[in-house]
Order: sequence, then C-alpha cells, then structure tokens
Amino acid sequence: MKFVVESGSTKANWAMVDDAGSIVNTFDTMGFNPFFHNADFIGKQILKNEALSATAAIVNEVFFYGAGCSSDHYKQIVAHGLMKVFDKASIHVDHDLVAAAYATYQGKPCISCIIGTGSNSCYFDGTTLYEEVPALAYILGDEGSGSYFGKKVLADYLYKKLPKELEADFEEHYLLSKAIIFENVYQKPHANVYLASFSPFVSKHKNHPYIKPIILEGLTLFLQNHVCCYPQYADVQVHFVGSVAYHFSELLHEAATNLGITIGSIIKHPVEHLVQYHVKYVFLNQNV
Repeated sequence: MKFVVESGSTKANWAMVDDAGSIVNTFDTMGFNPFFHNADFIGKQILKNEALSATAAIVNEVFFYGAGCSSDHYKQIVAHGLMKVFDKASIHVDHDLVAAAYATYQGKPCISCIIGTGSNSCYFDGTTLYEEVPALAYILGDEGSGSYFGKKVLADYLYKKLPKELEADFEEHYLLSKAIIFENVYQKPHANVYLASFSPFVSKHKNHPYIKPIILEGLTLFLQNHVCCYPQYADVQVHFVGSVAYHFSELLHEAATNLGITIGSIIKHPVEHLVQYHVKYVFLNQNV
C-alpha cells in the first residue's frame, strides 16, 4: 500500500492506494507546514488519527506534498515526522506546488496555481517545474488567498469600514475583540490559518457590493503578480487548485478574462488527481 498526501497549511488529504492504483481509503488531518511544525509535532498529530496510524504496518511508501516543503531542510523535517509513524515505508516529500502541477497536468505545458490558505504558482512542461517569482507568504504576499481576504475583512472590521449589515452578521458569527484578534495574529502560532478561517464569511457575501470588489481586486493582484510574470501566460492554460479558487471561480474567471488569461481546470481538492498522475507517471516507472 502507498499513501499520496496533499497538505496545505490548514488541512491534509491522505489517499491510500493499492498496488493496482486504486484509492482504497481516504483520511483527513490537520495540515503540516515545517515553517511552524517540527517532526515530533507532525508524528504525534498523525498518531492522533487512530484509523490512519493503524495502517502504518501495511504502508511501504508515502508521497507527501506539503506547504512549506520548499527546501531540503524543510522537507527533512516533514520526512522525519512521517518516519515516526511509517517506520517501514520509503518517504518522499516535496512542495505542495509540485502537487498542484502534477494534479493539473493534462499532457501540455501549463501554469499551475494554488489559491487556498496561501497562494503560489509555477510553470510545468511535464518534465521541468519552475517559479518565475517567489511566494512571499501571508505577511508580504499570498494575494487572493484565504489569509489575504481574512486579513482584509478583519482590518475593515476593526477600522469600522464594513457596512452595517455585514458588521452585524460578522459579530453574530464571530465573538471577537481587538485584543482577541491581536493575540491570534501576533502572539499565537499559525496566524495564516487563523486569518484564512474568515474566508467562509467572505465567500458567504461574495456577491455583496462591498465584498465583491475586494475579491476581484485580490484575485487580479494574484494573476498580475503570479501568472502574468510568465512569458507564456497568454499561450497556455492556467490551472488552479484550492478551496478559495473553487469557491470564487466565477470572479476568478472574470479577473482572468480581463487580463487575457485562459483558465483550464479549477480543482477544490487535488488529491484524487494527484493519485491519477502517480498511477500514470510515477508508479509505472518504479515497476519498470
């Protein structure tokens, strides 16, 4: 048995795959990001999912793609965490951007993007993957992401800019004060996940005349900074993975059309597509 795992900063989707390449079970855990989580934490959190950890004895290979796994140092943190559970398995760790490229690859060069808790992009021709500009994370970048929109809404709420009906609905669903917000953003870990937790509110009101321009502006900034930077952007399809891209797909199409960008697929949860890529390109090559 093998595991193919796609992990953002908020959530990780685990697909157990048999030798025939079929998904036989799926599991969800919190997302693991080595910028915030050490190996011990990762191992302990996986073990908390008893159904998942019970499979360790029959798993001989784990392919893990995660947010923050952008260098050998950070990949090793996650690998050591996985080894604490899957001690009999070969462990492969790579960036979640690689997972986005694999999950959206349709046999032709393309630009693949992540818009979820954070945002990022790459160009993939089937062999080589490269980034034209770096992802700057939630403080400096992450345009169009859940953390980006959460930050916008929280700031407008504290600045008393939200229209009264939005302010009332916000306060009904979130019992917040400036002190609570500051504690979660500036003192507690995982501020990016906390900020992104307000994106469902943005999605709920995505057609409101106050919220809609904020979404369109954020998505346009993402496309300008992370798609239009590629010389090929007008000649290839641009694919997206992530819940924010999925829920704001109509506005994403509008922003893309305005910039002459052709959207291909928009996938909310890419793990099944990631498995299909592995069955077609990875597992077969291993058996050659």
